Amino acid sequence: MNRIDVHQHLIPPAYAETLRAHGITAAGGRELPEWSPEAARALLTQAGIASAVLSVSTPGATFLPDPTEAAGLARSLNDYTAALAGAEPDRFGFFATLAMPHVGAAAAEARRALDDLHADGVVLLGNAAGTYLGEEGQDELFRVLDERSAVAFVHPADLPAPAVPGVPPFAADFLLDTTRAAFLLVRNDIRRRYPHIRFILGHAGGFVPYAAHRMALAIFNDTGRSPLDILDDFAGFYFDTALSASAATLPTLLAFAQPGHVLYGSDWPFAPEPAVHYFNAGLETSPRCDDTMRRKIQRDNALALFPRFGDVAPAPEPPLLARARASLRRRVFRSVTRAIARR
Repeated sequence: MNRIDVHQHLIPPAYAETLRAHGITAAGGRELPEWSPEAARALLTQAGIASAVLSVSTPGATFLPDPTEAAGLARSLNDYTAALAGAEPDRFGFFATLAMPHVGAAAAEARRALDDLHADGVVLLGNAAGTYLGEEGQDELFRVLDERSAVAFVHPADLPAPAVPGVPPFAADFLLDTTRAAFLLVRNDIRRRYPHIRFILGHAGGFVPYAAHRMALAIFNDTGRSPLDILDDFAGFYFDTALSASAATLPTLLAFAQPGHVLYGSDWPFAPEPAVHYFNAGLETSPRCDDTMRRKIQRDNALALFPRFGDVAPAPEPPLLARARASLRRRVFRSVTRAIARR
């Protein structure tokens, strides 16, 4: 009963009604699930979760093209969630919804939510109505987040393209959407220019841990930046385990992410309770995790971002191991970049 869940959603009743009034009955190809505070509390007990940071999943407020209407919806969602979290602060936190792609409105609501509502961070969709996170023109928002050392939870949305028949967007497109956003945040130097923003990538970062070396070389070819720095930017994201604590995914994620950067996520209620238990079992039985590693993933790593949920800070990686990781990474990329230069 001590997990901290950084990837759990809520669907307030008024929000569900608004979505249906606009003809939206599904998200990512999945029918909108039923949600209530009572059901959320029951899930916490059943899944051994002590605290959950709640967020509104796609489409958020992006389906409203008018900036004023989108900002109003985001504001009402944040007021509702802040009241829920305020009533049970040990049990619930929340990531504030923003009216992207309307950057000015999003920046204003981020400031209000973080300063006045005491949000634990913000949720940013990989793309908002076709505008990707990390594109040019979003500095006003990033300045607000950087000044507050905010946590920004990056959650995927439907791709700005027709779905492929037979392929539900949540099954594959979501992973690409997160990867595109992460690529732009690194490629356009957002990670370096706004170093105090702590970005969490949902669902183990999409394809990032598996394709980071390939993407780093692409950015190197395009910008001339050091591939070592680029790879460090990718590895410096935080990653959650939502729908991803499998025998294949978890070892790759742990081998790639910086120490302390893997966090527990359930994805409930879009992931039904049996799926939550399935991936919990994957984490509990993974041969790559001893009890110390599991404790860090399920709780201690999150406390570095959300200390209000407890008083145990994650232990730093031993300096010798950290230096060994960095040295190996440098050797690999030096050999690759030399090979590219000789072509």
